[in-house]
Amino acid sequence: MTSPLHSAAAPFVLGPPPTGRLVTTVDELVVRAPAQRIFEVAAAVEHWPAYLPHYRYVRFRESRRDGGGIVEMAANRPFGPFNWPTWWLSEMAVNREVPWVRFRHIGGVTTRMDVEWSFTPVDGGTLARIVHVWDGPKWPLIGPFAATQVIAPVFVHGIASRTLAGLAKVAERAS
Repeated sequence: MTSPLHSAAAPFVLGPPPTGRLVTTVDELVVRAPAQRIFEVAAAVEHWPAYLPHYRYVRFRESRRDGGGIVEMAANRPFGPFNWPTWWLSEMAVNREVPWVRFRHIGGVTTRMDVEWSFTPVDGGTLARIVHVWDGPKWPLIGPFAATQVIAPVFVHGIASRTLAGLAKVAERAS
């Protein structure tokens, strides 16, 4: 994968994940690497498929000057020998000073989901944390059930935990 072309377009303004949503999924891990290193690995989403076997592709449809943009992602959620394909489209914003990476899903089943990757120095490395918040799909009757019982715990957590663990290994090798 190639890096997105640098653009003069203004970054997306994506605030922290809102509170009070139907679903909040948190995945976190202490990474034995400096915060800047795991942040750089996480922010370089176009390289994720090279590091993570469950990612099928990551494509920038549009880039922004902060390194974010509109990004299309596709991953598999493994179930034993079988893979369930997933796909989503997100606005992505990157803050190199704090640091954080944020996404707002704008396409796919998880449309309207807000995501934040944060990186906090701790003894022995960095606490890397991914927070997903969402009110679920706008499906009559079954939307809340699907969000809380299937999509968030099985798919969101299942993919995010693998992504975090895989990117942590990359950051730790380079440190």
